[in-house]
Amino acid sequence: MAGRVLLVDDEPNIRRMLRAVLEEQAYEVADVGGGTETYSACHSFDPDVVLLDLIMPSGPGGIEILERLKERCPGLVVIMMSGKATLHDAVHATQLGAFQFLEKPLSPEGVLVAVQAGLDLHRTREENRALRAELEDPNTIVGSSDEIGAVRSLIAQVAPTPARVLITGESGTGKELVARSIHRGSPRAERPMVSINCAAIPRELVESEMFGHERGAFTGASEPRRGRFELADGGTLFLDEVGELDLDVQAKLLRVLETGLIEKVGGETGRSVDVRVVGATNKDIDKEVAAGNFRKDLFYRLSVFPIHVPALRERKGDIPDLVLHLAALSGPRCGRPSLSFASDAIERLKSHTWPGNVRELANVIERLTIVGSTGVLGAAEVDTVLTGARGNRSPEFGLPVSGTLTADLDAYEKLLIENAISEAGGNIADAARKLSTDRANLYRRMKRLGIGQKDTPVSN
Repeated sequence: MAGRVLLVDDEPNIRRMLRAVLEEQAYEVADVGGGTETYSACHSFDPDVVLLDLIMPSGPGGIEILERLKERCPGLVVIMMSGKATLHDAVHATQLGAFQFLEKPLSPEGVLVAVQAGLDLHRTREENRALRAELEDPNTIVGSSDEIGAVRSLIAQVAPTPARVLITGESGTGKELVARSIHRGSPRAERPMVSINCAAIPRELVESEMFGHERGAFTGASEPRRGRFELADGGTLFLDEVGELDLDVQAKLLRVLETGLIEKVGGETGRSVDVRVVGATNKDIDKEVAAGNFRKDLFYRLSVFPIHVPALRERKGDIPDLVLHLAALSGPRCGRPSLSFASDAIERLKSHTWPGNVRELANVIERLTIVGSTGVLGAAEVDTVLTGARGNRSPEFGLPVSGTLTADLDAYEKLLIENAISEAGGNIADAARKLSTDRANLYRRMKRLGIGQKDTPVSN
């Protein structure tokens, strides 16, 4: 699997020669003449390896560019090139983090050996970084109930296979944790797991995000960009909220699943990728298929092995373990001691219906961590956070009373929105669905009412 190489040299002939040599070996190549172009190219092209000339007549020289690149991207693999380098130059470049020094005139074999070695180093660093992140990741599937035990059993069965998985369940139940567990238990565990939230990306950019685009494919596409499929090559791609995809993108996704080929926006040729796809949705896909909102053939391709994650109200026996786990995470994150809970506090948490599931529970535990005392929390303190009492309430409806129609309507609207956000565990898209409105309209109303500006936990 070839990588991406950025060429930085003021001589166009050198760049043309190097591009031809590298592209013949299936490397993806971008080139610039030096100066500030290098930094913008690094940002947009995201190279694995940079071939950088030492001496350039105009603008900053290679040493200065190397120094700035290392400040911005310490892990970037940079190979220096020069026909007039001194021992001092080579030592200085190495001290600044250059991976290797190539003397001009360059030989194709020498360039390819150096680039491949640089790419191997880059991949090793990325794999180590991913492994460290995984080992330090506090997220895990917590609980000992029969319901969550059944989910673990299904994960163990499917993880070692190449089968595609469709994870269903209400919002906030932990579908992404299931996807990560599948990836960790698969032969692809040492390769990346890449996620994309299909509902969080503007519709006009979904195709570019998934499949990438070529330079000039649309306004603003100044450099080629890799899509999530390409980034996940050799690993796993997690399509969160896959039920939100438009039908035209569904058709293109189906074609990729059938052929294993992706075509970038603005591209003319396909590229083979080896990706295991795991999807997730909180929708009833059978109903979506029947309504014509989701392609039946795509559903069959994605749902080779379905896993349903139970709602928290269906596994309340796991709440004590979840509370301890979430409290241990919230304390360090909030700079506070981890909370302890009295038995009546646990019982109060177990009695709640948790429409926002584990996400809502995590939200409540974090709020308790912030406002709670350093002692053992009781049911009364838990109840205060769960009910979210604010201001004066009318005895009949529990609404603020001010005496003016406009103010009371605003207060009632604010209460409805805050309750929906709380039940959705801070997820605005889910709160909008609960209120039968769209996310943009809900954001406008939140801004007008001052919601989410200070202490209301909000997420997308």
